[in-house]
Amino acid sequence: MTRPAYQKYAVDVRPSAIDGQGAFAAEPVPARRKIGEIRGEAISVDEARIRATRSERIMIVELSPRRAIDFTRSADPMRYTNHSCDPNARLDIRNGRVEFYALRDIALDEEITVDYGETHHEGRLRCRCGATNCAGRL
Repeated sequence: MTRPAYQKYAVDVRPSAIDGQGAFAAEPVPARRKIGEIRGEAISVDEARIRATRSERIMIVELSPRRAIDFTRSADPMRYTNHSCDPNARLDIRNGRVEFYALRDIALDEEITVDYGETHHEGRLRCRCGATNCAGRL
């Protein structure tokens, strides 16, 4: 199966020790390289916050104070990227796109993780990343 041009490195989706499904490097990813993007449904932040209250597992990123993207129906494997307090990648918002970049070399079969930063959980969700510097809550 060919991948879209915006997906720069092969990524597999499979069960994660962190939570549910995860995004795993299907090939080595060099540091500072773009891994890929997520495409989804453009919605208002107001609609995003309503949707966040209706589902236990959400896949939404706020791009600005007015615009968000819901990835719930996206086929892009990066939508399964889990949180870690010691991530190996970062999420960047560039020109309305949600992109992922390697912070360091990522090995074959390593789970790709990002620091979610501020979330709608507001510290109520237990973090399960397992990092030695884990903050404990999301």
